[in-house]
Amino acid sequence: MSRIIPMLLLLAPLAAHASAADPEPIPASPDPEVVLARLLDSDAILSAREGLRDRRDAAAELLVEVGGIVSPSGEELERARRVAREMEAIGLSQVRVDEAPNAVGIIPGRSGQAVVFVSTLDDLATVAEHQRAAGTPPVVRGDSVVGPGTNTSSVTVAMLEAARAYLASGVQPEHDLIFVAVAQEETGLRGMWALVDELGDRALAYVDILGDGRSISYGGLAIHWWRVVGEGPPGHSLGGGLPNVNLGLARAVDRILTRSADWQDPDERTILNISMLQSGAVFNHKPDEGWFSLDVRSLDQERVQFMEGEVERILEEVTAETGIPLRMEVEQQVPGGQIPGALESGLVRSSLAAARTLSLEPNLSPAGSANLNVALAQGIPAIGLGGGRGGERGTPAEWADIPAMMRSAEHVFLLTLLLPGVQGTTEPLVGAVRAR
Repeated sequence: MSRIIPMLLLLAPLAAHASAADPEPIPASPDPEVVLARLLDSDAILSAREGLRDRRDAAAELLVEVGGIVSPSGEELERARRVAREMEAIGLSQVRVDEAPNAVGIIPGRSGQAVVFVSTLDDLATVAEHQRAAGTPPVVRGDSVVGPGTNTSSVTVAMLEAARAYLASGVQPEHDLIFVAVAQEETGLRGMWALVDELGDRALAYVDILGDGRSISYGGLAIHWWRVVGEGPPGHSLGGGLPNVNLGLARAVDRILTRSADWQDPDERTILNISMLQSGAVFNHKPDEGWFSLDVRSLDQERVQFMEGEVERILEEVTAETGIPLRMEVEQQVPGGQIPGALESGLVRSSLAAARTLSLEPNLSPAGSANLNVALAQGIPAIGLGGGRGGERGTPAEWADIPAMMRSAEHVFLLTLLLPGVQGTTEPLVGAVRAR
């Protein structure tokens, strides 16, 4: 569906003798840097910002607790409940853990619409393995929180700290602010799909918190992973002969890679790659099954569909030639999406203003690949805040960078002020702007 929401100008009717009470037209695209400077003149907001910075040690300890909960994708319930308890302690409204299980909390506005901030709740399966093997929680060491589970969870803690700071400021948003730690990002973005489905048109924009905003993604790269599986009659080498599943796989790989050379387009990130091939286990036996990987990606969803259609035709050709049936099985699909005019939108420009306030000059990319892609695929404006979170993710030595986590929190705090508008002070920079 098309969900690109314009900024509306409700202008007073023109008349020969306009009343002095007629409202002044509101600019359709206010300068976020000017708006932010005005907001940061407020003693209450400055105090909340300082309070956020002062919570460095407390936030690190919260990360020790949240990151220490074993939470592989599909098994996030305990971590989701802990995040929900923190949301309640902060003072968020309508806190719940849904079936995904996403942890959700809200700061109500008055428009009936919402700006949504999301973080990733789950970890890779390898992270969970390292957590169980360690048998001890993460530890704070200087500017780091060290231990498996800390890297990804640092953005959830950053989101919670931003929400805490917003409530401390005492201001009220025009649009609802919804904070969600989403489940199953690593296994098909399932939590995000459930969230976008539930909120529908109520959501005006999404901010996917992945780092401190050193990079900002404003579009989504479609990434489709497939297994191409072939089956054929097994047999001992002495039996030899054809059909042989390896002939079908090899011919398909050769033909796909040869023909796809003309499909590639670096400017649109249009790429097809085959990186894994597997069949057989011993020297002297013809396998009955094998497979190879297929990685198809592009900024243009139609190019992805074109390449997949061409691959299907090649598989049909090779099946007819070799007698080896070949089929495509979905491994993982990340949707893509591009919103026309996104770079000039209030969403992207607000994030740039927030980043510059933090002395960052972000790289801008149309090729995001995370929870934001789900919203973009539905035509809903979304950005991803990228940047370093630490290092050694997925290893026993994983760590999170505390200063980066606090910058992420501050960036999100500034966006909570800018994007939904502040009642009685500033207009929203996403969604409809109404003169009053």
